[in-house]
Amino acid sequence: MRNGTVAAAVEPDMAQLTMYSTTWCGFCRRLKLQLDEAGIRYREIDIERDPDAARFVEGVNGGNQTVPTLLFPDETTATNPSFAEVKKRLAAA
Repeated sequence: MRNGTVAAAVEPDMAQLTMYSTTWCGFCRRLKLQLDEAGIRYREIDIERDPDAARFVEGVNGGNQTVPTLLFPDETTATNPSFAEVKKRLAAA
């Protein structure tokens, strides 16, 4: 099974990061593919199906539901980060 395709497929404590996304987001699909190919585990949460997740994303993005928004293990976030930025931030954690 692909990492992150279903939030329940990856135990939250096993995931290095959480990706807030939507099903139609091309940037989300690209980043998920890159993470999958690199073997980086993540938990994916669809903000259109989870109102609490949507509020979280709005809270860290000035009221906007901008995805992908990533939550790193150190509790920092990044909005629409490059794959290189994700790798760098995970390596620093």
